[in-house]
Amino acid sequence: MADILIIYSTTDGHTREICQRLKQEIERQAHQVKLISISDEPFVDLAPFDKIVLGASIRYGKHRPQVYDFIKKNKQILDSKPNAFFSVNVVARKPEKNQPETNPYLKKFLKQISWKPKELAVFAGKIDYQKYSLGDRLMIRLIMWITKGPTDLNTVIEFTDWKQVETFGRLISKM
Repeated sequence: MADILIIYSTTDGHTREICQRLKQEIERQAHQVKLISISDEPFVDLAPFDKIVLGASIRYGKHRPQVYDFIKKNKQILDSKPNAFFSVNVVARKPEKNQPETNPYLKKFLKQISWKPKELAVFAGKIDYQKYSLGDRLMIRLIMWITKGPTDLNTVIEFTDWKQVETFGRLISKM
């Protein structure tokens, strides 16, 4: 039985939902899992954990600055343990962009950091226009129009493949 930390950065809460599903799957494999928001990370000692998983959402093509800061600050401990990274973005709703080697945002991110995660995943996110500020709602709608996604402002669409999330949870358990 391993003690596993899943630390996450979420913009609208969907990455936290994915982490909760990962936690359930990993606990089914008889491991202990602790979920922590990246904003709470300064208060967490990473050393006691056997494995560390970092998950982060994308907004406007970028992960939040805290993700980069976390990696820079904790690279040594990340490298010393089994680890994984996953990205959550709506572009992953497209079959040709839903794998680590085909997702443009994950590929760009990996070039910007010095850490090389041992395991990677990309999960399609969620569009929930009602949750967004007016500015975000309009910008995301424009992006969706350009990329042939949903543009109805009453739309709530979850693109996440939950079986893919559960499969990644089993992979984390086996690391």
